[in-house]
Amino acid sequence: MLQLTPKTIRIVDFYEDGTDSRHFTFEPKGFAHKEPIAIGQFFMLTVPGAGLAPFTYTSLPDNQGRFTALIRKVGKLTDKLFTLKKGDLLGYNGPHGNGWPVAQIHQKEVLIVAGGCGLAPVSTAIDYLIEAGRAASVTLLYAARDKESQVLKQERARWNSKIKVFETLDTQGDRGHSGLPTQYLSTVLSQCHRQPNMLLTCGPEAMMKDIAKMCLGLGFESSDIWLSIERRMRCGVGLCGHCYIGSSYACKQGPSYCYDELIAFENNHNTGLSGYMEHFQYC
Repeated sequence: MLQLTPKTIRIVDFYEDGTDSRHFTFEPKGFAHKEPIAIGQFFMLTVPGAGLAPFTYTSLPDNQGRFTALIRKVGKLTDKLFTLKKGDLLGYNGPHGNGWPVAQIHQKEVLIVAGGCGLAPVSTAIDYLIEAGRAASVTLLYAARDKESQVLKQERARWNSKIKVFETLDTQGDRGHSGLPTQYLSTVLSQCHRQPNMLLTCGPEAMMKDIAKMCLGLGFESSDIWLSIERRMRCGVGLCGHCYIGSSYACKQGPSYCYDELIAFENNHNTGLSGYMEHFQYC
């Protein structure tokens, strides 16, 4: 039986983490997760009086059940959330959806390309690979509008000492690379000792599609290209119909899609990503 009644979580802490973005720590109140949460899954957050919306885990529950999420202020629900204080209670349902392909990434040299707040859905995959002793197999290319808009500052500082991290900005700063990730990709790959053969990507639609096509052209198998797709989900369990992607639901078959499966879903209903996608914007 579907359980749609929200459980209760408490705001433990939060801090500013990029333009109009906060990194929240939540803890369960009166319940514990019965099964492990997979990397790349999401949860539905209910803000009393404002509604509910999906958010991704940026860290999975610890031994106290506490987990974190990056949330950007973009509308009524997040406006209300940003007025709350530590100790306030919220509604929670999760985890939902299919995450990143854990068994598959263990065998691969993994290229991760993220744009703006799209860094959040790949963060648990990065930490998972580091903890599994696979840090040397990971290359991260992260793009943002400008320095102030970059998110997950603490995580990026930690990752810098463990994996290969490349960053690019839409606007030129005092130092570093500027330009689109598609313009920087060949340079990034030329600096990899072992060439990546698997892609995980999350960010603006155009970026994901262009990066996926570039990787196909470089010899990546379509089954080794994975995209995290966002939709305006209203239930998280496939009932409301808001998150159709062709013949699939992003909340159930997604949010992580293999490229060839995604194309097949689109072709089944003659719909493209642009017809349904709630676009990511660089934070």
